[in-house]
Amino acid sequence: MKTVIFAAIAAAAISAPAIAQDAAPFTGPRAGVTMGYDKLFGEDGFSYGVTAGYDIAVTPNLTFGPEVSFGDSSIEDAGVDVSRDLAASVRLGYIVNPRFLGFAKVGYADTRFEFAGTNLNFEGVRFGGGVEFAVTGNSYVSAEYQRTEYEDGVGGRDAAVVGVGFRF
Repeated sequence: MKTVIFAAIAAAAISAPAIAQDAAPFTGPRAGVTMGYDKLFGEDGFSYGVTAGYDIAVTPNLTFGPEVSFGDSSIEDAGVDVSRDLAASVRLGYIVNPRFLGFAKVGYADTRFEFAGTNLNFEGVRFGGGVEFAVTGNSYVSAEYQRTEYEDGVGGRDAAVVGVGFRF
């Protein structure tokens, strides 16, 4: 019995680095910048921001991890300025090949709206998906669609962003 347990532990210890090696370009800490199209309240604008995350290899082809982002938008309508945007999400990725990752994410978003010197924050659920391409072992470019559904009947927000980032 001890031999069977030892063999199982040894197999797990040997296979974990192999999984990490298969997913190597898409695991570990990452940080990047994003920019792109933003739409809220029927108004079009430009969004930009920064992201940071940490991806863990779950299987040779799946990654999973947290992501946080901080952004802003150029949308301003009838004196309402869409201001800072904070989000915390989890991301599930599928490694299509050693340089290409498809992913989906879901999480929490908090956006500040500024109106006549008053700040109002609206919370909501953010979800979306995209692709990431490993340019080198530690740099990537990405494209992503995000949808945010705000509470209290405020409505939804759509964004299509591209990004560039680095893994550490």
